[in-house]
Amino acid sequence: MTHTTLLVDGRVYAPGMPEATAMAVDGDTIAWLGDDATGRARYPAAEVIRLDGAFVAPAFVDAHVHATATGLLSTGLDLTGTTSLSDCLRAVSAYAATHPGEVIIGHGWQETAWPQRRPPTRAELDEATGGSPAYVTRIDVHSALVSSSMLALAPKAKGANGFSVDGPITADAHHLVRQVAMRSLTPTARRRAQLAFLRDAAAHGIACVHECAGPDTSGEHDLTDLLELSTVDDKPVSSTVDSHVSTVDSFPEVVAYWGELGAVDTARRLGAHGVGGDLFVDGALGSRTAALRAPYADAPAGSPTTGNLYLDATAIAEHVIVCTESGVQAGFHAIGDAAVAEVVAGFERAAERVGAAAIAERVHRVEHLEVIDREQAKTLAALGVCASTQPMFDELWGGEHGMYAQRLGEDRGVRLNPFAMLAGAGMTLAFGSDAPVTPVGPWAAVR
Repeated sequence: MTHTTLLVDGRVYAPGMPEATAMAVDGDTIAWLGDDATGRARYPAAEVIRLDGAFVAPAFVDAHVHATATGLLSTGLDLTGTTSLSDCLRAVSAYAATHPGEVIIGHGWQETAWPQRRPPTRAELDEATGGSPAYVTRIDVHSALVSSSMLALAPKAKGANGFSVDGPITADAHHLVRQVAMRSLTPTARRRAQLAFLRDAAAHGIACVHECAGPDTSGEHDLTDLLELSTVDDKPVSSTVDSHVSTVDSFPEVVAYWGELGAVDTARRLGAHGVGGDLFVDGALGSRTAALRAPYADAPAGSPTTGNLYLDATAIAEHVIVCTESGVQAGFHAIGDAAVAEVVAGFERAAERVGAAAIAERVHRVEHLEVIDREQAKTLAALGVCASTQPMFDELWGGEHGMYAQRLGEDRGVRLNPFAMLAGAGMTLAFGSDAPVTPVGPWAAVR
């Protein structure tokens, strides 16, 4: 016999039943919705919990996360609150002093929000770390500051695309260093970070997360450990009460994506749902690695003026075809308009080969789609492609004076993330945080 809990005196969100104030839960199943009096009469032996007017809603799905990297903000070096260049360096120095001999993994610096408008140099980072290896990602995780001793652990990065002698590294150089940094985590440290993330997600009313893993983001061991850990407690998070979950001892379900081109067999071996997520077609606007048709408005002299394009339409089409024929969901990361154009062309080519109906049946997805026009959205919608988007991106970096306007100029910068247009064009939208890029916090995204 299951244990029945009756929640009363609440405001229950239930389409078709706007006056609901009570909810009965049998074990892990929502068994009934209605008014308090009927609930008490129907379930006289139930454990009764008074909500005192609290709002009850279905739990959330966060459609794009990076669990370990987000958890490391709780267990490691969090730079998201630093307000200046010197503040960032002080935080790094303080952390290094209390973690001697460790590889320092930090995240969250954002030079566009600092008075100096520049990140630390390698020499400044070396001084702050006292010689310890350090890998410190920008808020968008598409560029990173690395110390000299960290580069010594990843020597191939020095000859790779995206390497900088003194500034942040991007592209292939960044991926090579990130792989080394993530492998430096001990199993215990990784587990602590993943536990911190899962508990925080549950505390925010999240029942399911989509982990966007891959060889360039986290690695195979990281994903398999997360999937194993997430099944330790198999009780689902079924509802939220205001911003807190009713069963905070539960872990969200983890649905995994593996971002590697054509790697259907690898994804299946790892237990991933799809082959996509962070399969990068380009980078990010803040790091100036998102692929654009027109140059960045603030590109420094000597840097690529239109960002980085990692995959073209031919590679994209082949990936979509392989995934479609294998019966799995494909996906891509695409932010800039040049990257989005390649994605649209790739899907069109794939449809010519295997048919639009076969493509649509798999409900493939594209992450971000920040710079996209209506015709492109209609094309993707006709092929059943889902848009996995992040509302907090525009909240944090949009507007006339935000980071987008700095990077693109005001005219382009205020026209990003057109959620209403995407929906109007017929695309299904999924919302996520891309944590640690933005915090886990679905209510903030709703607002």
